[in-house]
Amino acid sequence: MSNPVSSIRNLGPAMEAACARAGITSADALRALGADVAYGKLIASGMRSHFIGYYVLVMGLQGRPWNDCQGAEKQALRQRFDALKAAQKPAGAPDSGIERILDEIGVVEAARR
Repeated sequence: MSNPVSSIRNLGPAMEAACARAGITSADALRALGADVAYGKLIASGMRSHFIGYYVLVMGLQGRPWNDCQGAEKQALRQRFDALKAAQKPAGAPDSGIERILDEIGVVEAARR
């Protein structure tokens, strides 16, 4: 029997349910996909994207505490996250100014994500 997604450090029942909706049903499947592909699948399945959720996933897959991500590493992950999010956004769907700013600081995210 395979391990549940929630057996990965930092990931709990909510992420496990989101993964199941995206067709990712085990920790092994999640590890095989990797953070970027898995997060793209999560967004495509309707999960709202959020930078904190993304880097928690990355840190968990590396076996690190969620708050271990800092400095240049966090900035690099933000660039990866932004690219993933942009790849899932419908072409020509602009961000409103306030949504973009709030998303950049991690307060809220646009409803269409």
